[in-house]
Amino acid sequence: MNVRQQLQQLLTLAYVFTSAFILWKTLSIITNSHSPIVVVLSGSMEPAFQRGDILFLWNRDDHAKVGDIVVYEIKGKSIPIVHRVLREHHSKDFAKQLLLTKGDNNPVDDLGLYAKKQMYLNQKTDLVGTVKAYLPKLGYVTILISENVYFKFGLLGLMCLSSLFSNE
Repeated sequence: MNVRQQLQQLLTLAYVFTSAFILWKTLSIITNSHSPIVVVLSGSMEPAFQRGDILFLWNRDDHAKVGDIVVYEIKGKSIPIVHRVLREHHSKDFAKQLLLTKGDNNPVDDLGLYAKKQMYLNQKTDLVGTVKAYLPKLGYVTILISENVYFKFGLLGLMCLSSLFSNE
């Protein structure tokens, strides 16, 4: 393989990554969420959502309703949590909404998951988005890559071998 072909492959790879990044940022702007697509990591929302389901979020609603399934992040932790709104409270002028959540498969509400001295989630600052659509089981590859070291290195090895033995 000559230098020109290697440069072309490198530019093609850069194009793929750049296109994916632009698509992600475009979705983030449209949905008003820093993470418009998330994967369910636990069974706390069964039977509504299974581990490995891909969720599509929307964060342009003024208020969340009781029964909505929301994704939130705790201060200091970056793992998104997918749970249902159990209770809501509003300030007198309806400018601030506070939410209490619970997983469908959990016996108690999420007070134990919230940050220290936090009783409710602030709808504006804590929510990543409200679930609007989902694809079942398609996110399980993400879980396999992050939790299984052998799968991760096996997949990386297959990608290296396929690039070495490609005829292009």
